[in-house]
Amino acid sequence: PYEAVEAGRDSDGGKLYAGRGYHDGELLPAKIAPHYGHAFVPNGGREHHAHDFQVLVSNHVAWKHARNGEIPHEAVVFGKTRDGEDLFMGRAWHHGALIPGKVHPSHGCCYIPYAGDEHRHEDYEVLILI
Repeated sequence: PYEAVEAGRDSDGGKLYAGRGYHDGELLPAKIAPHYGHAFVPNGGREHHAHDFQVLVSNHVAWKHARNGEIPHEAVVFGKTRDGEDLFMGRAWHHGALIPGKVHPSHGCCYIPYAGDEHRHEDYEVLILI
């Protein structure tokens, strides 16, 4: 959509967008990859396809550096775990690509979905409102 929030670039150069998708009863921050036709969510050590997803549309957001589970006070809640913990949209560099994923504060990291797996990064950026 127009004004979709660009969140990174895949290793093949394709644009990636911020969103959220449903997987196994949870609403999770997602990597939206239009060139693949669906969204991807990191969960349980794997990268999962999310066919039911939402794309973030806004021109009032930015990215703020964080690490080890830190969440800036301007961050936007993007989902929840089954246990009710808030999840946030994050992104991290992985093999030369900037990949969006979920920041899971109690795990102290941002998980990104990439090449079929969920990858952990302690150094990341968090989506914030401006």
